[in-house]
Amino acid sequence: MADGAVDVARNERLAAAKAMAYATPLEEFQVADVGLFTSDTHWPWFERLRNEDPVHWCGSSEFGPYWSVTRFNDIIAVDGNHQVFSSSSELGGIAIVDSPEPNRTTSFIGLDPPNHDAERKVVSPMFSTASMMGMAPLIRERAARILDELPVGETFDFVDRVSVELTSQMLATLFDFPFEHRRLLPRASDLILTPPGPDGLVATEGERQAELFATITRFIELWNQRRGAGARNDLISMLANDPATGGEDPYAYVGNLILLIVAGSDTTRHSITGALLAMNETPDVYRRLRETPALLENAVPEIIRWQSPVAHMRRTALSDHQLGGKTIRKGDKVVMWYVSGNRDETVIDNPDAFIIDRPRPRQHVAFGFGVHRCVGNRLAEMQLRIVWEEILKRFPHIEIMDEPRRLRSNFVKGYETLPVRIPA
Repeated sequence: MADGAVDVARNERLAAAKAMAYATPLEEFQVADVGLFTSDTHWPWFERLRNEDPVHWCGSSEFGPYWSVTRFNDIIAVDGNHQVFSSSSELGGIAIVDSPEPNRTTSFIGLDPPNHDAERKVVSPMFSTASMMGMAPLIRERAARILDELPVGETFDFVDRVSVELTSQMLATLFDFPFEHRRLLPRASDLILTPPGPDGLVATEGERQAELFATITRFIELWNQRRGAGARNDLISMLANDPATGGEDPYAYVGNLILLIVAGSDTTRHSITGALLAMNETPDVYRRLRETPALLENAVPEIIRWQSPVAHMRRTALSDHQLGGKTIRKGDKVVMWYVSGNRDETVIDNPDAFIIDRPRPRQHVAFGFGVHRCVGNRLAEMQLRIVWEEILKRFPHIEIMDEPRRLRSNFVKGYETLPVRIPA
């Protein structure tokens, strides 16, 4: 199966999913079903909700009852109102799956202001304009080396050789983590996000916890080494030595590290892969970008909108609130489906199309909105731009040989593998 056959298979699958989505009663919708994301067939389900019931109550699911917020402006209204819609891990956290209690590893994304603001401020200097300008040459050097080592004329896994490798190298630099063990970082992210099972990364919950514990132990060792060791420009040192995030309990800082691993890895690596799939669906885009690389400045936010690497964020209502003609009650779970908001036809023209010269390419909710907007969004965009500049310089075409295997998650919309070939 190569480029054309991949497209045919996907179109047939989507047509069947659309028929099922429009035949299913709205009260039976289960849009959080992980199978919809691994099969890439969630699109028509959200399309129908946006059109017919944009603030939708799911009364019973494996995740408990919850509201689905599916339109762009409603998502902005929830994400921008932390006074009513809480991210607190004590109330369940930021994912449709409730965070466990007691939770010693809360990150700043699982806090409300003012505690959220104090902890976020600790790591913000790493993502300043000056800091990123200093990182750009290193990212380009590493991207060039990774791409120059790719085999030509034979099939290889684009996710492993390009997307994961580049982002794991960058994460190791941000943390000053032992470079030879850098692959533990994206591995930890995937273990956190995907349930165990026969088709999972590990078979049992015990295996998952054991592997995660081993990685967390490494982070605690680094915390102990760097705490009180003076100013160093890496995220572990920043977290370990600031009063807002240091403290006496190393597990209290682990939550922020996990957040930065997941956020620092997944937005970039899944968007790198998603860009290749988007260009496969729109072949003239690859040619246009090779002819006019300056278009990448506009194309990068369009890649992120089109991919929507974070599928959803969850909030918990602190009081009764009216939204979209519905009454959300105090204590209700509210799920903002970014993946749906970024395809909202009422706000974004022709949203299912991949258009690299959109007039307003940053009109998307992929990075969130309000106080929880992604702290590393500019770094993610910079990495994505640089790696695609280097890809376009080298390869007139990258052929997709088979469909991707997608991450078993309804939280991060990503990829485990994508077989490709660079023609000789």
